[in-house]
Amino acid sequence: MREILSHLFEYKRLTLQEAEEILIEIAGGKHSDSEIAAFITVFNMRTISIDELAGFRNALLKTCIPIDLTNFNTIDLCGTGGDGKDTFNISTLSAFVVAGAGATVSKHGNYGASSGCGSSNVMEYLGYKFSSDHDQLRRELDTCGITFLHAPLFNPAMKNVAPVRKALRLKTFFNMLGPMVNPGRPKNQIVGVFNLELARMYNYLYQKSNVNYAIIHSLDGYDEISLTGDFKVLSNKSDRIYSPEQLGMNLVKPEELAGTGDVPGTAAIFTKVLEGKGTVPQNSAVIANSAMALATYFPDKSLEQCIEMATSSLLGGKAKNVFSKLIS
Repeated sequence: MREILSHLFEYKRLTLQEAEEILIEIAGGKHSDSEIAAFITVFNMRTISIDELAGFRNALLKTCIPIDLTNFNTIDLCGTGGDGKDTFNISTLSAFVVAGAGATVSKHGNYGASSGCGSSNVMEYLGYKFSSDHDQLRRELDTCGITFLHAPLFNPAMKNVAPVRKALRLKTFFNMLGPMVNPGRPKNQIVGVFNLELARMYNYLYQKSNVNYAIIHSLDGYDEISLTGDFKVLSNKSDRIYSPEQLGMNLVKPEELAGTGDVPGTAAIFTKVLEGKGTVPQNSAVIANSAMALATYFPDKSLEQCIEMATSSLLGGKAKNVFSKLIS
C-alpha cells in the first residue's frame, strides 16, 4: 500500500489493473483502517478516472459472493448517495412501488455512510432480516416480487471499509461503486448519480454491458429525480433533459423531500408514504422515480403509462402489500 500511496500522492493515476489489484487486497483484509482511509481520501482530492472506476468495479465483482438470479428478469433501483441532500429513502420506496406495479426487483443496499439513514438502515429498522441464503432470496422474488441484497453480506470489501466510511462520514468512491456491484447482476437498472461527470462515466461503462439501464441526475445535485428542477436521463436509447412539468408534476421545494437525519424519523416518513399518507411532494418524487424505472423495465410502455402504473401501485396500496408480505 505504501508504494501505491506514494504513487497517488505524486498526482499519478492507477491503471485499470492496479486499481483492481489494490481493491482485491482491501477485500482480503490485507490493509489497516488507517491505510484504507488514506487511500480513500486521495480520491476525494481529485477526480477518479474511468480506468480506476472500472478496476475498482471489477475487483468488487470478482470478490463478491454471487447469487444466481438468472431465472428472474430483475431491476435494481440504487443511487450512489453522497449528494449531501439527506432526503428520505426515495429509491427504496420506489423499489416497492415498482414491485407493486408488476416488475421483479433485486434491491441492492447498504447502511448510510454519508447520510443519516441508508436503505439498509430503514429496512432493518422496519423488521427486514438481512440474509445471504440464496434459497430464501429467490423465494422472496417468487412470492413477493422483490428481495433486498444487503451489500456487506455479499462483498468483503464493503464490509472491510465500513468502519472507515462510517468514521469519515464523507462520500467516497465506494458510493460510486454501489450501484454497479449488485451481486445478483440485474438485467435492468435505474441508477442515480450525484454529478454529471459521474453520469457520463457510468454511461460509458454501462454502454459496454448487457444491462438495460437509465442513469439519473437532477441538475441541482440530487442523485434521483427530485422534481426540484430539471433532471437528466442517460439510457441505452437516449440522452435527454426532462422538467417536472413534462411528467405532469409540480416543482418541489428541497425541504419537502428532507429526511430527519436519524433512522426512526426517516423510517416514519417511509411508512407514512408507503401507507398512502405522504405529502403531495413526497408522493410525486417516489412516483417519478418509480415511473422511470418502470419505463426502463417495460420498454414497450410510455412514460405516461408508467406514471399511471406507479401512482396506482403507491396510492392503491399495492406497494404497501408487497412490503408487508416481504416483512412477514
